Amino acid sequence: MTLVLVSDILRAGLRVIVCMCLISRLLQVKQPDKKSIAAGLAGVFAITVAMFLTGSSEFYRAALEVVWIAVCSNRLLGADMRMGLFVSIYYEIAVSFWTFLIMAGMGIVFHSSAFLNEETMDGQAAVWLLHILLFVGMLYLLKNQDIARREAFRFASAVSAAGLIAVITLSEQTVLVISDDTLSTWTILSVVLMMSVLVFNMNRQYESEKELAKLKSEQAELLERDYTTLNNAYAVNAKLFHDFHNHIGALRQFLTHEKYAEAVRYLDELQEPVREMTDTVWTGDETVDYLINSKAALAAKGRIQLQAQVEFPRHTNIRSADLCAILGNLLDNALEAAGQVPEPEARFVRLTIRRINQMLVIKVENSFAASLIQEGGELKTTKTEGGLHGWGLKSARTAAQKYDGMMQTSCTGNTFRAVATLCFDGV
Repeated sequence: MTLVLVSDILRAGLRVIVCMCLISRLLQVKQPDKKSIAAGLAGVFAITVAMFLTGSSEFYRAALEVVWIAVCSNRLLGADMRMGLFVSIYYEIAVSFWTFLIMAGMGIVFHSSAFLNEETMDGQAAVWLLHILLFVGMLYLLKNQDIARREAFRFASAVSAAGLIAVITLSEQTVLVISDDTLSTWTILSVVLMMSVLVFNMNRQYESEKELAKLKSEQAELLERDYTTLNNAYAVNAKLFHDFHNHIGALRQFLTHEKYAEAVRYLDELQEPVREMTDTVWTGDETVDYLINSKAALAAKGRIQLQAQVEFPRHTNIRSADLCAILGNLLDNALEAAGQVPEPEARFVRLTIRRINQMLVIKVENSFAASLIQEGGELKTTKTEGGLHGWGLKSARTAAQKYDGMMQTSCTGNTFRAVATLCFDGV
């Protein structure tokens, strides 16, 4: 019995760690650290021991485990509570389902019903086989950070379909005695798992489309504002041209009487109405214009000098969502880092976008004050609170890879540099 208890505790701990890593990847939240892993293991240890001593059923164990994973993911990883519950519930169902399939499969191969009993050595071997596969899958996820959502959806759908075929096949075998109720239950749950994969993918797609729709709305507001600004500037220019001879006369009087300061102030007053238009970046691409000008406004509020030199090609196959993931994240990171510099005069962000044949180069340089941390050859965020922090560079790197590109970061003195390169086709 002690061996079974120790096995249950180890397996429960492994399930929790794998599920938290899965939630981190699927919901794009903070990766589990030592604190979150320790909290997850402590909670599941208490649950497993309590269920073992009270002799409670597997259902209550799984239910408490689901709630604890969701709570830890919400509090320590920054995941949405509802989505955390959704993922953990179907994760537990999938683990139990595939545990049953592996136990039944090994029982058929070795012609032994002992594999269906977890308290036997054969049953423990079957259960641990699945958990070893879970551990290998977790290592694969951690190693391959750039798995596309479509590929993950196809893999999850294939696994769910394979499970449905496997449980249907069990009803035709004659080696093991498995009740019809058990087979019917697992058949229904396999269909539920397939539907959960579809629902989750639809939810992620809906969230992406909602974010893109929000961006389009903000772009429309920016275009309307720029159109109004341009019209106002044209009206001011027309008025200046109409009153040109009067302004020349006034300036002549100031200069004749050597009132140079008054002349300069008069010129500044004439220039003020069109200054806003001249400070706006116009590239011809709505997304780029929106991002650069909106970030320029934020930079001005933070007393950060933002310089932009943009040469952006029009009519390319680069999607607006991917461009926002790259340019938006790089500028956000740069502005936040520059804003932490104590001296306002030392705060700067320099943006350069160049087209070299069929390659687009996006370079963002910024001043920074905090020391950089490297982990596994990659820069690690210096932020300590939870949420989406640390995912900006990863999101930009993933978007760049869609266009056979790459992203590189470097640091020289107090200047941080991020360069993204993308290959594009004209459309």
